[in-house]
Amino acid sequence: MKIRSITVFCQPGFPPNRLLLQQLGIFAGHALTLYEQAGYEVESLRLATPPFASFLSLENLVEAALTLAIETHAEGFEYISLGPVPTNRLELLEPIPQVLAQTQNVFFSAQLTTPNHEVRLSAAQAAARLICQLAQVEPNGFANLNFCALANVPAYAPFFPAAYAQAGAPAFALALEAADLAEQDFSQAQSLQAARAALIAEVENHAQKLEAIGRKLTEIYGFACKGLDFTLAPYPAQGVSIATAMEALGLPAFGLHGSLFASAFLTDTLDQAHYSRTGFNGLMLPILEDAGLAQRASEGLLSTSDLLLCSAVCGTGLDVIPLPGDATPEQLYPVLLDLAALALRMDKPLTARLMPIPGKSAGDSTNFSFDYFANSRVLALKAQPLMGLLNARESITITARQPK
Repeated sequence: MKIRSITVFCQPGFPPNRLLLQQLGIFAGHALTLYEQAGYEVESLRLATPPFASFLSLENLVEAALTLAIETHAEGFEYISLGPVPTNRLELLEPIPQVLAQTQNVFFSAQLTTPNHEVRLSAAQAAARLICQLAQVEPNGFANLNFCALANVPAYAPFFPAAYAQAGAPAFALALEAADLAEQDFSQAQSLQAARAALIAEVENHAQKLEAIGRKLTEIYGFACKGLDFTLAPYPAQGVSIATAMEALGLPAFGLHGSLFASAFLTDTLDQAHYSRTGFNGLMLPILEDAGLAQRASEGLLSTSDLLLCSAVCGTGLDVIPLPGDATPEQLYPVLLDLAALALRMDKPLTARLMPIPGKSAGDSTNFSFDYFANSRVLALKAQPLMGLLNARESITITARQPK
């Protein structure tokens, strides 16, 4: 297991408050040292702000985003998330392609839902258009790595691109890359109960160590530790695949029937572990970031519908999903609607990071040369333009299902 990110949350202002950034950099460097001394590899330091509309203007967004990327990188932060575009400020989506064309360090997101548990159809339509625009920014469609659509996602989730802060004092949280824990424990267990007990013990053991360091940092700097996100994030390398972990339970191949049970078993097991939580704390199924998932998708065993189904029992949604390069906004819009409805009806946070790949069709190999991706095949997009009432610009309340 390693720490994917130490994510610091704050509002740096613009022009940026350099003294504050220096303090945040000192904090992040000290946190990095303490976690590494405890035996944890730390992949990155990241900074997440409140929604940028709260402290930046549309007129200077490109300049401000690039300046903040440079200033925060100088203090040791590899990436910065400028938070989500709210559903009532869709004009703020317009300059995002220009920003992402000039830097790989800035991340954005867009809300599909409102705090009143509404799905805003116009926001989903606008996000779909932006995804298609971002797919054309560079040849591999990689600009969409730095953007996602959010549904029912609260502040202080440490995984990018979903991360954003609320106004207030600086805080921090940890995003953990822990798929290997499940793979190791499940492959050695003699029963489902034993597999569950082993993973709970492993998670709680690590959590105690990580939380102790977090408390020490809070005592020194006064920054609140918002918690841990033990979403079992994978990595495209041997031994760090969430698909392989679930197959170790006896599933012939992830994507076949039985996958939903395995997903529910894993996330229910995480729910039983005791630790301070923030973010998703569920199941992450990013096709291109997991060698096992990439292989099963190449074999035709996974679709966007399969991934949404598994998200219903607690996941992060649709993440780095390779789609045909000719996908249209009208085809992506219903996918985002499905995700938003699922998030509100199940009262859970979900995201969509969709990647139309220029020049690729369903079934084509991706052929990326990128350390953080495992190659797969482009998934078919089983979607047609919506018509009539579903193609309006309304905001529709979707309430959480109430237990009988």
